[in-house]
Amino acid sequence: MRVYVPLTLPGLAEAHKAGELGPGPLTAYAVTPGLREWYVSDDIEELEYAALNRAAAASLRLLAGDPGAARRRVVVAVDVADGQAVADPDRGLDAAGIGEVRIADAVPLKKAAAVHVDADDAEADVTAAAAALGAADHGDDDAQFTVDGAEDHELLWFGVQEIPNLIG
Repeated sequence: MRVYVPLTLPGLAEAHKAGELGPGPLTAYAVTPGLREWYVSDDIEELEYAALNRAAAASLRLLAGDPGAARRRVVVAVDVADGQAVADPDRGLDAAGIGEVRIADAVPLKKAAAVHVDADDAEADVTAAAAALGAADHGDDDAQFTVDGAEDHELLWFGVQEIPNLIG
């Protein structure tokens, strides 16, 4: 099963140094029954893209909580055994939990398939979005518009072997 783990660049550096994503439990995003119902598609590529975007939104939340981190969203795509990633059935269609899964233990970085990171030109929008997140959560439409501006940027794909260049 492919899961998408939200991080920041400092978090990616820690994972690279440790050789694993963790410690567990990890929050990640995947194609869950709730995501399928929410997204209403049978196209697995579209569903995985939706899960990636959910992880990118979670990465933005991590950035909002870490003012010292470079303002670039980071998501690591990892392949785990089907039973290793578990969705919380009680969260069902709770908007905040759509596609969310828990992984009990650390995941070796060698299981990563790719790393997705914002381009440099997204930094200003991601910075503004991280700053506006709290107000957006409280219903501020202008702040939500700013948060949505970060989502307009596609994450770039990088091979796992490129991690040292990303964190350097």
